[in-house]
Amino acid sequence: MKALAFARNGGPDVLELMDLPVPEVGPEDVLVRVLACGLNHLDLWVRQGLPMQIPMPHIGGCETVGEIARCGSAVRGLTVGQRVMISPTQGCGRCAACHQGRDPGCREFCIPGEHSQGGFCEFAVASARHIIPLSNTWTPVEWAATPLVFLTAWSMLHRHGRIQPGDDVLVQGASSGVGSAAVQIARLAGARVFTTASTTAKQQLARDLGADFVIDSPQQSFAEVIKQETQGRGVDIVIEHVGQAVWKDSLKCLAHGGRLVTCGATTGPKVEIDLRFFFIREIEIVGACMGSRGELDQVLKLLDRRLLRPVVDRTFPLEQLAAAQQYLDARQQLGKVVIEVA
Repeated sequence: MKALAFARNGGPDVLELMDLPVPEVGPEDVLVRVLACGLNHLDLWVRQGLPMQIPMPHIGGCETVGEIARCGSAVRGLTVGQRVMISPTQGCGRCAACHQGRDPGCREFCIPGEHSQGGFCEFAVASARHIIPLSNTWTPVEWAATPLVFLTAWSMLHRHGRIQPGDDVLVQGASSGVGSAAVQIARLAGARVFTTASTTAKQQLARDLGADFVIDSPQQSFAEVIKQETQGRGVDIVIEHVGQAVWKDSLKCLAHGGRLVTCGATTGPKVEIDLRFFFIREIEIVGACMGSRGELDQVLKLLDRRLLRPVVDRTFPLEQLAAAQQYLDARQQLGKVVIEVA
């Protein structure tokens, strides 16, 4: 099968179009003919190198959508040709963490494309318990733009942020994958949504998604706007995935007892905090890594009912994965970048 993979860590130039064996299918496995796979900054970080061992050559991509090509002998309830998604959050399903809905705490937790082989290829294999049937509500490309970002945003706002109707929420970067999902989820939860965006097109997208206040990040200080619009109180929740560039001012935006939830560091991982400010204002800083399968099922239901919608910026063919990663790294997209597999 064709796959865009890398045999060593490095820049986009390490990506190669390879002819690799079709994955073997065990009795409880499902082979998926890939139609589309969402692209994330995680794919860039894995390609560049993380402090972990991964299979080489390695295939990235954790938001895989396609059609079932083959089912293992013990698989029931799934059929060849059925449109499906491979869950990006994969716990063992047996341990205490999984039973408590804390899949990322599972000792066997796996994200395809990071810990195991992903979906930037013609065929991908997964255990049947990680296969999610899909409706025709959205196209394969649109479905591929949803699982990781909507799951992450949902978990950040509901489980970690404990969002309530009437809360004030600041979402950093409305045009990013997580940002565009978080604006919609916060709005659906009944919050007043503030967000940042750097261009006219990104600002319009934020308004279209339901943001109440769109802050022109190059021209305005988002911390000053928040202070003014909340009469000095601040927001209840900050959804942050940018890191170093916005960290200090994001903390300034929090109300007494507010929560900053972070899931990324695209501008740098090293930040500082004044502990006096931290404990005097009783703020919380929470790290978030994806979410549970139960949360994913919940958010997919809302997408299926069109209460939430995918935001696709553009697609690239599999052969242009390196160009797609460079495009994502430039952070100019409006929503998600998706790889289409012919």
